[in-house]
Amino acid sequence: MIVAGCDIGSLTAKAVIFKDGEMLSSHLMKVRSRPDEAAVEVMNEALSKANLTLKDVVYSVGTGYGRKRIPFADETFSEIVCHGKGAHWVLPSVRTVIDVGGQDAKAIRLDAGGNVVKYEYNDKCASGTGRFLEIMADALEIELEEMGDLSLKSDAPVRISSQCVVFAETEVISLVNGGKEIRDVVSGLHKAMAGRIASLVRGIGMLEKEVMMAGGVAKNKGIRSAMEDVLGVELAAVKCDPQLNGAIGAALLAGEAAGKKQPAG
Repeated sequence: MIVAGCDIGSLTAKAVIFKDGEMLSSHLMKVRSRPDEAAVEVMNEALSKANLTLKDVVYSVGTGYGRKRIPFADETFSEIVCHGKGAHWVLPSVRTVIDVGGQDAKAIRLDAGGNVVKYEYNDKCASGTGRFLEIMADALEIELEEMGDLSLKSDAPVRISSQCVVFAETEVISLVNGGKEIRDVVSGLHKAMAGRIASLVRGIGMLEKEVMMAGGVAKNKGIRSAMEDVLGVELAAVKCDPQLNGAIGAALLAGEAAGKKQPAG
């Protein structure tokens, strides 16, 4: 039975194809101005990798920022539910999921079955999101992908006091103009961001292991290191691309829905 999950975020579109509970293929791309077109393109790419077409898909679930714009989705679910479901599939022992995307951040506590027990969500301020890092990379005139490795080379992280993105950008420029090393500024930015995300984690109660980080920001080694320092735990290593976590959860939910529709016997 072929099912699919599609996660249309603010910055990236993700799609995964599952067959009988196992992932066949996936694709990830930047979102265009029209979420519906991005959804069709990313899904077609994922299907092409598995030598399939949309006609082969029994059921599909959409999630993410643009989930209501996915034209082929049979059903939609919130990112919270999908990230919990996806994390449990990737690592059944996970109890805490930290998801940091382009425009929001989430902390989710799961039970042993992967069900969401409690969550905290921030989409009101960019300072704890991937967008914050993008703005800071532009201000520092470096590539976003460079930030992780740069910060790990720092021996003297600079303290960033501004929580507002606009003021932080001004502060960062002043620090560099004042002679601070870029690696130290980047490390300071990561520590500041980790502190804001950690406040969400504290909001869901006692920190329970395993702790998994998902979303595009999870690929940033500097943020992962800063999160481990702030939380005092080692983040679990996972084999799957952490940016696919929501789409994986959506595909699993599609599988459950399709299973209920199958005739008995």
